[in-house]
Amino acid sequence: MRLLLAGAGAAVAVLALATPAWAHGADAPDGTDYRTTVTSVSPAAAGLRVRAVEAGARLELTNHTGTTVEVLGYSNEPYLEVRPDGVYENVHSPAVYLNATLSGSATLPPAADPTLPPSWRQASTVPVVRWHDHRSHWMLSTPPPSVAADRSKPQRIRDWVVPLRAGGVSTMEVRGTLDWVPPPAAGVWWAWIVVAGLGVAFLGLVGRLGGLVRSLSVHGLASSAPSPSSASSSSSAPSPSSAAASSSPAASSSPAASSSSLPAASSLPASAAAGWEPPPPSTPARWVLPVLAGVAAVAGVAAVVYAVGREVDAGNDGFGALVRGLFAGQIWPVLTGLAAIAAALHALFRRPAADFALALAGICVAIFAGVSNAAAFGTGIVPFEWSPTLGRVLVAVAIAGGAGVTGAAALRMRATAGRPPLPSARRPVEDQPTGTPAVESGA
Repeated sequence: MRLLLAGAGAAVAVLALATPAWAHGADAPDGTDYRTTVTSVSPAAAGLRVRAVEAGARLELTNHTGTTVEVLGYSNEPYLEVRPDGVYENVHSPAVYLNATLSGSATLPPAADPTLPPSWRQASTVPVVRWHDHRSHWMLSTPPPSVAADRSKPQRIRDWVVPLRAGGVSTMEVRGTLDWVPPPAAGVWWAWIVVAGLGVAFLGLVGRLGGLVRSLSVHGLASSAPSPSSASSSSSAPSPSSAAASSSPAASSSPAASSSSLPAASSLPASAAAGWEPPPPSTPARWVLPVLAGVAAVAGVAAVVYAVGREVDAGNDGFGALVRGLFAGQIWPVLTGLAAIAAALHALFRRPAADFALALAGICVAIFAGVSNAAAFGTGIVPFEWSPTLGRVLVAVAIAGGAGVTGAAALRMRATAGRPPLPSARRPVEDQPTGTPAVESGA
């Protein structure tokens, strides 16, 4: 518990150090069909880097040139200044307010006049800035005419340019492209998820199906055995030979002969005496729990890896920035992924309530790390640093693995709950007539 509290305190301290320029975009998309790419910065300058982050939703400029680099707004007015001591924004630039959201919907204040002299206010203490630049986006809700005519093939929409100024004198340009990327078939991904989830959930029935087969076998044997009534009727009508044998003095006087003429009690099936009763519910197979633990661990790792990939795509390269980004923007996928891994370890050691831990962790990772990122199945661009296909696979594993483990664990808990209690130990009871102790079986 002390370690948990210490870790929580450290996380709060890390978050407190985050500055606005490093904060994760609250409106970062879960996916898009438009790819924004930075192709060049001309003329090139050592220590200056510009790239697209958050699936192209923002541009990021890092200035380690030692001089001030200025980003110009939509009317070529001074918009941002990235100085060695931090980032400053011109409150008179309309871009300050239009670029605050990905949609660009903002009410401009009276002070937003690009013709006024710049008035700078500091926004960050590090020479890195990220901003929505609508020159690099497709801003309409309807696709371009060329895309509307054929959505099945990738195509270039336009080239874009963002002007810069270095040292207040030199003019520079950030050039890039905007492309249409056709989305994949989301239905195919969901079909595979359903099949895989049901396959994992089926593991919860493995032991119960074995018990069902055994009970059907016992039922078949019981139905083929003679009933008590037919056995008694046949024994009440002796054959002539048996009557003659019983009337013989030698036969009646021989104990061995009389005992051999009667069937042994152990040779009669129990159903012939008391009727068939189903066997007790079977115990789930012991190998299923380690397999479910493995699936839960894989789903948890997939959740954490996808969260890391999203933060790296958002521009959080260093370890400190990555940790801040995970806590600020991916806290629930990370926590549920780690919880699934912890539940898997709990189950591997066969701790109490292992099935309950797997069920709870599985449904949480399926929802918070899987379903919350399901937009990746229907968009061409995934906010993931590495392969888009890998990102979709990780999300699919989180959903199918988490939901499947939850279903299997729930079935196992139901089978365990239906099992009758073990017989209690023999215990002394009071004899009713005399009050002396006696022994009673708890069976």
